Amino acid sequence: MFTILPIINGLDNVAGFFCQGVSAGFKPNGNNDVAFIRSNEPCDISSVFTTNVFQAAPIKHFLRYPKGFQTNFILMNAKNANAMTGTEGIEDIDTLFHKLKTKFPTLHNPIMSSTGVIGYRLNVEKLSSAFDKFDFNAKDSHSTASAIMTTDSFKKELCLKVILEDDSFFHIAAICKGAGMINPAMATMLCFIITDANIPKADMDELLLPAIENSFNAVSVDGDTSTNDTVLLLSSKKSNAYHKEAFNEALCRITKELSLMLVRDGEGSSKVVAFEVSGAKNVAEAERAAKALSNSLLVKTALFGEDPNWGRIASTIGASGITCNEETLVIHYDDVLIYSKDQRSLDAEAEKKAASVMKKESFRIHCELGIGESSFTAYGCDLGHKYVEINADYRT
Repeated sequence: MFTILPIINGLDNVAGFFCQGVSAGFKPNGNNDVAFIRSNEPCDISSVFTTNVFQAAPIKHFLRYPKGFQTNFILMNAKNANAMTGTEGIEDIDTLFHKLKTKFPTLHNPIMSSTGVIGYRLNVEKLSSAFDKFDFNAKDSHSTASAIMTTDSFKKELCLKVILEDDSFFHIAAICKGAGMINPAMATMLCFIITDANIPKADMDELLLPAIENSFNAVSVDGDTSTNDTVLLLSSKKSNAYHKEAFNEALCRITKELSLMLVRDGEGSSKVVAFEVSGAKNVAEAERAAKALSNSLLVKTALFGEDPNWGRIASTIGASGITCNEETLVIHYDDVLIYSKDQRSLDAEAEKKAASVMKKESFRIHCELGIGESSFTAYGCDLGHKYVEINADYRT
């Protein structure tokens, strides 16, 4: 019915969009730190934001627009989150867009998205100096993706081409940033998804949140939720092609792959671990237990030490407040049984096998509760010395 193919060069492939990242001098190494994504015509947009009560100024600015508004411009910056900056933070965004309009007169309901240190107002003059460097007709996904990086060790960008049965096709592409402060509640650090699919606005709104629930909202690096978490989906509709099922599958695939990149890039992390909880009373309890495991510092440090300590797994499940019973609980590391009512302690051979599993870059911890039929999988990483070093020195 349809074929989904990965293709290179990210955002560049999507008809109707332009993008670029440049340096305004905020990053001491001279790397890109300000970027844009624009379209020739106003686009439909769907959004999901952080549930942190202290939402950053760019989110507050976005929410001033009327429901269902369209936009043709996203401005992005790194190194300053513009969070906890009061009404002045919003006014600074308006000032930036006033300056930008002299360079880009067709600006329509522009959006800003920021990442970096909380609690400082934007340096408007320095940031707006980037406008003179913008090539508004550029298609440069790589520079755009690199501009929003902070502690990321690699840029995160993907594009999928969806070919339909009648040989028509559309693209969906995204860039994303995030490595720490990742415990999103309905979003991630920053993610910008664009498509040329001729998708109705109602379908954009319907499909975005479920895609996030099982991707960005199922990962954790450190259990912290940012003030700036944002996912935006924009459509130019330039391809004139669309198929709801195909688009949904491509959207779910791209959000899942990007979310796993966040975990893989967790500050100093070396392992991506899937925490699958099955046999739960209901999905909500399965999700609660799985996320408790992905957030547990004791579990994360055991992963870092490659210690198959099932007691930390069981203890975390029991403390999560869900319905569970030690008589029905079964825990596997991949296919290695490490706990059941008949195997309450690891023998030497089982411990050796479990430790071998933990040496892999990616593996699964499966916890069968034996209570009901619901399941949920969360994704996390280990936590080691590098995480402490990065975050202890974040502002210096």
